[in-house]
Amino acid sequence: MKKISIILFVLISTLASAQGVKLKKADNYYSKLAYSEAVPLYLELIGSDIDSTNLKSKLANCYYQMGNTIEAEIYYAQFITKTDGSSDDVYNYAQTLKENGNYQESDKWMDKFYLMKSSDSRGKQFMENKGYLKQIASQGVYFSINHLKINTENTEFGGYPGIEGEIYVVSNKTEHAAIKRYHTWNSRRFLDLYTAEVDENEELINLEFKSKKINKKFHEGPLCFSPDKKTVYYTRNNMSSGNKRRDTEGIQNLKIYISNINEEGKWINEREFPLNSKDYSVGHPTISADGKILYFVMDKPGGLGGSDIYKIKINEDGTFENVENMGNKINTEGQEIFPWVSSDDLLFFSSDGHLGLGGLDVFVMLPNKDGSFRKLMNVGKPVNGSNDDFALIMNSDNLTGYVSSNRSSGAGSDDIYSFALLKPFKVNLIVQGLITDYRSKEIIPNATIELVNAAGDVIWSALADDEGFYSFELEEDQDYTINVSREDYFDNNGTLTTKNIQGNIEQIEKNLTLEKDPGLALYALVMDAKTNAALEGVKIKIIDNITGIVFLEDLTKSTGVILKGIVDKKIDDHLSYNIELVKEGYFPKTVTFNYLITAPGQIDVNSLMKGGLTMDVEVEDLALLINPINFDLGKWNIRLDASIELDKIVEVMNKYPKMTVELGAHTDCRASAAFNVKLSDKRAKSSAKYIQNRITNPERISGKGYGETRLLNDCECEGSVKSDCSEEEHQANRRTEFLVISTGDDKVKVSNKGTDSFDH
Repeated sequence: MKKISIILFVLISTLASAQGVKLKKADNYYSKLAYSEAVPLYLELIGSDIDSTNLKSKLANCYYQMGNTIEAEIYYAQFITKTDGSSDDVYNYAQTLKENGNYQESDKWMDKFYLMKSSDSRGKQFMENKGYLKQIASQGVYFSINHLKINTENTEFGGYPGIEGEIYVVSNKTEHAAIKRYHTWNSRRFLDLYTAEVDENEELINLEFKSKKINKKFHEGPLCFSPDKKTVYYTRNNMSSGNKRRDTEGIQNLKIYISNINEEGKWINEREFPLNSKDYSVGHPTISADGKILYFVMDKPGGLGGSDIYKIKINEDGTFENVENMGNKINTEGQEIFPWVSSDDLLFFSSDGHLGLGGLDVFVMLPNKDGSFRKLMNVGKPVNGSNDDFALIMNSDNLTGYVSSNRSSGAGSDDIYSFALLKPFKVNLIVQGLITDYRSKEIIPNATIELVNAAGDVIWSALADDEGFYSFELEEDQDYTINVSREDYFDNNGTLTTKNIQGNIEQIEKNLTLEKDPGLALYALVMDAKTNAALEGVKIKIIDNITGIVFLEDLTKSTGVILKGIVDKKIDDHLSYNIELVKEGYFPKTVTFNYLITAPGQIDVNSLMKGGLTMDVEVEDLALLINPINFDLGKWNIRLDASIELDKIVEVMNKYPKMTVELGAHTDCRASAAFNVKLSDKRAKSSAKYIQNRITNPERISGKGYGETRLLNDCECEGSVKSDCSEEEHQANRRTEFLVISTGDDKVKVSNKGTDSFDH
């Protein structure tokens, strides 16, 4: 028995020792990024005595890095849902779920990732833009794409323009070396450069291996030519000899190499890019249309994380200066790779760090006029999908080009697709907001939203979503109205403009409210008193005279209408409102509205007050034509014809409630001077009283008789003086005048055309 136990112990110890050796070997492959070599060793250790969360994490990450997201999801799920896992594990799991089409579950793990690492820009982006999928979809479709016949079950990507119509393709389809070499990352053959031609159907044909002089025994990849086609920049594994080839982890990093192009089209004078290093990768060059800026990818320590996009100035003599990381508008803690600058300065690149549809997505940075970049956009479907989409290359026409993808609908691994640009990229102004209840502030879902242009045309109509959210695309230099409506609510609208908008503004917030219809409502229409046109922008304040509470304080809309539900009154209640109206260019107005509620519905203030909510335009000069006021001989009572003229004064003084007027009555010279003064004074006071009884603040007008003391001509006839004036000349002296003592408003000026009045 003892002997058996000893043998069993030795067997277990030997087995454990062998497993430890295997784990060490697998970890060594893993550290060198040789994922395809590490996977079978890790698989053998699953379920063994040394199986662990760390082992499953590495196995899952191997599959993730190799692009096998189905297996990656399986192994991430085995440990990440039961343990905390690292923040990298959680992020990769979320990305794996997205690539496998499970967006909802992916979002849950992105929430957890943010809680674990709130400083990471990828989590911040997600938390601030949870509706990113809707936002990407709302941009519309920018491209049409076509799968090319040149694709095989092997890797093909690129479409880089070369010299004289050549197109460069990167592929591992043919092995030209005597010894077949495979990349330990994914067990695939190394990549080489090929050239192709474009036929009349935009297909790539006649694929040809570039040459063994250019294609070495490891990877060759993305490249670009200078605008004058005299220089080529290309990516290749570090080809230095001995210990200068690999870094301390044994990894053979990428470098950028530079060659000149001679008259025969051959690549000569090969040299290294000065920022190359064996300790980190440098690659994926692209050059600006003017040939002055080289953009490239580098994972040098000190960047934002993963691989970042940089730029560097190219001097006229071919030297370089002023290297610059493109910053956090472009770079994230993830991978930013495959940059390409179009001839109109759009910067395309692929990223797994920005919010996308899954895997690597293609993004574009839109330029400002000064060469800086203004806005990042996901180019959306059909270029992007749930898998890796990368290497978008725009031809010089800025309308066509190529993009690559490993989507399952392709021919094999990575495939090339041609594309056509359907509409130009531009900074789209977005208006968005929430629809809420005016009183409760609660969200109102499914309201109808209309976007109306300055001509009054409805250019877009949609429903707010279940969370009360809406958004529309806007054009620059336009005025808009947004109408919002919903059953059982009063309609509402708001205005906005994109004229003179600042260059950095891309999104306008416009929240709108709806007021529930309570069955009773106050309807007020404010109009111009002369034209009856609706007045927009009138400040209206309505105070309940019974409670002292401000019932409403708002601006009239373009219709001149204010509609407000009455929730604190019922049938048979009395309303008493003080209504104040203020608008630039109009005289302010205050009226009192009293009403007994007898039935439900809208209470039309304007109709009930017979135009009481009309406003008068402010005037500079005030003039009024008053016909002569006649009295019976020796009497001072107001005749019908006189009342018609006096009513004109009543109207003016009611329009200008602060105006102060003196009414003066005059006679001709006939009869005694004393008699004429008494008679004219009685006529003046009688006329003034008529007006006082019909205006607010009646003390604003007074009457005075002047008799014959202010004749307008030489028709004197007092005592022994006899007048030979005609009756018409005497009539000119028999007059009633109105002298404006004060208008009560500095903005109102009176033009006095008579002797003592503003007219007669």
